Amino acid sequence: MGPLDELGKTIASVASTAGASTVGIGNRWRGGSGVVVESGKVLTNAHNLHGDEVHVFFADGREAEGKILGADGDGDLAVIEVDTGDAPAIAWGDGSALGIGSPLVAIGNPAGNGLRVTVGYVSGIGREFRGPRGRRVAGAVEHTAPLLPGSSGGPIVDGDGKLLGINTNRLGSGFYQAISADTALRDRVAALGRGEEPKRRRLGLGLAPAHVARQLRRAVGLDERDGLLVRDVEEDSPAAKAGIAEGDLIVAAGGKPVANADDLFDAMGSVAADAALPLTVLRGSEERTVTIAA
Repeated sequence: MGPLDELGKTIASVASTAGASTVGIGNRWRGGSGVVVESGKVLTNAHNLHGDEVHVFFADGREAEGKILGADGDGDLAVIEVDTGDAPAIAWGDGSALGIGSPLVAIGNPAGNGLRVTVGYVSGIGREFRGPRGRRVAGAVEHTAPLLPGSSGGPIVDGDGKLLGINTNRLGSGFYQAISADTALRDRVAALGRGEEPKRRRLGLGLAPAHVARQLRRAVGLDERDGLLVRDVEEDSPAAKAGIAEGDLIVAAGGKPVANADDLFDAMGSVAADAALPLTVLRGSEERTVTIAA
């Protein structure tokens, strides 16, 4: 038996084992993929969810309605409660052991339109991507296994069908990113399965990047400053209660300069959830400090 025959045999075996654990999420036109992590629970990406009720398609053709147990929009993960029937829970591997060149198999069931199984290798480790709300998600695995749209939420696995990561982000040009199936992911999945969603501070702002802020200030004759321009303030949000208004320029948070959204997210993450967060803003040419309540 030649190497191609051996590869084909491995792919067929993985399709039979891990493929039985891979599900479709959403409907036939819109949605993604997911994977059974234990009896009655499916893991997927938060960006695959649209509303409170979730339709799940199993590899054997069965369909069932599920409900969201817990979702982390910033980390792009969600756990769904659903009757998994005979679908087996996927076996966990060790995504933290992956290195550049490690082979892997990617599996998806895009919106319930049937299993897709492809092969690739790890092209990068410790990568970052943006979650649905713009926050950085660190520690991703970059790989080359081709994926159809709707495959996010499905697994990457090793030759034994063990979980190495959850596909999340398409980079284009044949590269993809997955959240590594490490100890931290197992803990996050367990917490979401218990309905424990991470509590992260939010401001309730729509922001423009620094280069837009500089251009607009220059256009109206104001001094250019690095910062984030407030384009929208949600009614009754923490930012609105603190007195932030559309057109303000956020130049510092927690006493540290803000040049981009990551600076702001880092400052928000460095302050305890029960502590106030001071923001320095420019309104026209007047600098002021406002306090975001806990």
